[in-house]
Amino acid sequence: MIKEAIILAGGLGTRLKPVVSHVPKCMAPVAGKPFLHFVLDFLQNSGVQHFVMSVGYLHEIIEEYLFKNYAPVTYTLSLENEPLGTGGAIKLAGDKCLEKNVLICNADTLYKIDASALSKLHEEMNAACTMSLKPMHYFDRYGAVELNEDHSIKSFKEKQYYTSGLINGGVYALDREKFLQEKLPEKFSFEKDYLEKNVKNDDHEKPKLYGIIQDDYFIDIGIPEDYDRAQKELAEK
Repeated sequence: MIKEAIILAGGLGTRLKPVVSHVPKCMAPVAGKPFLHFVLDFLQNSGVQHFVMSVGYLHEIIEEYLFKNYAPVTYTLSLENEPLGTGGAIKLAGDKCLEKNVLICNADTLYKIDASALSKLHEEMNAACTMSLKPMHYFDRYGAVELNEDHSIKSFKEKQYYTSGLINGGVYALDREKFLQEKLPEKFSFEKDYLEKNVKNDDHEKPKLYGIIQDDYFIDIGIPEDYDRAQKELAEK
């Protein structure tokens, strides 16, 4: 079971600024609490004992919240002095982790996966990265992901309108040691420059990517409509 997580919280939250502009996106108030509270609460209940918080934009607000509400031994900060992209942020934070395998998640998304099932598949396949894939219907905000029968990733499809498909839920099990051994730039996109670049590679020396379908609760507060929906749904939960 994976017991460590990297949480990406350094984004600018541009699309949410018309609604929330004074705090980082993950600190936007939802049902009386910062959205980050729900993410951390879920991870801790799933067995995560230590998390590395990757911060950047308005990081002081996140740091103050963590200092007041979480024991110092449960978290470590990883500060981007300039935007590094999702890949660069994971690479920087990865140096502060202690475990071989870690969870990766976004601080502005709550995806209540079965962390045990994700960990099990990741370890059984000796995967470089295993993605949690959310079934979705009638969507155009996300690209779609296709799986082979052995759970390996078959393809990534571009954003367009889909009547149904699997989306990348933004939660990964990552072999941190393999990832940090890759020749990667300082700034890059984890999705475009790591996942998509390696999906159709038959070279046995390249990272092997897998996916697990997890039809669990999912909310991404990146746009005002879903931020409003989170207010109701998380209050009820």
